[in-house]
Amino acid sequence: MFGVDTSELIVVAVVALLFIGPKELPRAMMTVGRWVGRVRAYASHFTAGVENVIREAELEEMDRKWREENQRILAEYPADGDYPEPVPSGVEGPVMTALPPSGPTEDEPTLPLEAPPAPDDDPVPPNQRPLP
Repeated sequence: MFGVDTSELIVVAVVALLFIGPKELPRAMMTVGRWVGRVRAYASHFTAGVENVIREAELEEMDRKWREENQRILAEYPADGDYPEPVPSGVEGPVMTALPPSGPTEDEPTLPLEAPPAPDDDPVPPNQRPLP
């Protein structure tokens, strides 16, 4: 704690007790505690302000880099440019560019909407059946 050893702290406490006296020592300690609290509050407020300034500077730097990169990309690939459709590598033949039509066609059978029947028609639950 600030390079103060326990023996040094005891010496300071004894000297304070001798010079201030036991009657006024609690009031003096309370005053010292208030001042220490104020100093800590000012220090934390100052530290938070410095951190906010640093954070804002970093955000401005990131924003500047983002804008430069965005302008470079827009200059390289203008919005009104003519770009061919990408063809996946390793695929031969036509590439599907749209989803198939929804709903069954005349050639496809419709699927049933209800669940298939159980594998056996025994109404007894499997955990209550006798073992074979």
